[in-house]
Amino acid sequence: MNNNNSLGPFYFDLTLFTDQGALRYLFFTLCLLLYAAIVSANVFMIVTICLERSLHQPMYIFISCLSVNSLYGSAGFFPRFMVDLLSDTHLISRPACFIQIYVIYTYASYELTILSVMAYDRYVAVCQPLHYHSKMSFSVVRNLLIIAWFYPAFAAVLCVSLAGCLPLCGNKIHRVFCGNWSVVRLSCVDTTLNNIVGRILTITTIFLPLIFVLYSYLCILLVCRRSSSEFRGKALQTCLPHIVTFMNYSISIFCELLLTRFEPDEINQFVFVVLSLEFLIISPINNPLVYGLNLPQIRGVILKCLKIPKMVPAG
Repeated sequence: MNNNNSLGPFYFDLTLFTDQGALRYLFFTLCLLLYAAIVSANVFMIVTICLERSLHQPMYIFISCLSVNSLYGSAGFFPRFMVDLLSDTHLISRPACFIQIYVIYTYASYELTILSVMAYDRYVAVCQPLHYHSKMSFSVVRNLLIIAWFYPAFAAVLCVSLAGCLPLCGNKIHRVFCGNWSVVRLSCVDTTLNNIVGRILTITTIFLPLIFVLYSYLCILLVCRRSSSEFRGKALQTCLPHIVTFMNYSISIFCELLLTRFEPDEINQFVFVVLSLEFLIISPINNPLVYGLNLPQIRGVILKCLKIPKMVPAG
């Protein structure tokens, strides 16, 4: 499967797919249902926020951006994954592999930058409520989202470009999807530059947003500690979904980062695959459920759209 190009093989072999026999159709059906649920839930969330004028506020705009990102990341993973489940061979072309790397890496980074912007929004709302409308104006929201989308795209282009220039001496990727580090490890030459750039970008696109989110919620907790119980209740009601989403995604992304440093034969293969897919599967379905069920404003609009009457406690 090699061509004459000095950069090496034109196709990569995703080696963690195994022959499941007739079970492949069951796995395919489950993945199809999950993908349909992710698309339906996130599209419904986006449409609900767009059509309901009362939800045209920064927090809900950011939530709709999370849903857009979930659709984007799922589209970069599920269709190809489902094809591989039914296929006897699991070869992916070099261009398709690098496109998948770009989409998955930007999806993962977008999730963190959007969560960082949302943490800042909650920080201003709770800690500086009198300045909220000036600090979170439409122009500020727009600029924050431009930064949140632009930098991860730049970082992913840089990583993919550096990996794409490497001459490769193999074509076996021990994953079920293409990963930048998996490709870099196939290099025939020194990859010090890739390693340095990769570490810098990992710090700036993953660890710095995580630290900022933690700092924002620490400030919120300190303010709530000095405030009334009513204020704490309202703050917790709006911040809890963000904290749940943040914790869930942080665990998922740390699992992925740790797995890039292990060989599949060092860990149970099933566990390796499940943990590597967590950030691609759990977050896209978790976000609309958490925000749709926990934020009363969104929940009320959803119930109204579905024409489900709210339960009124007996007097």
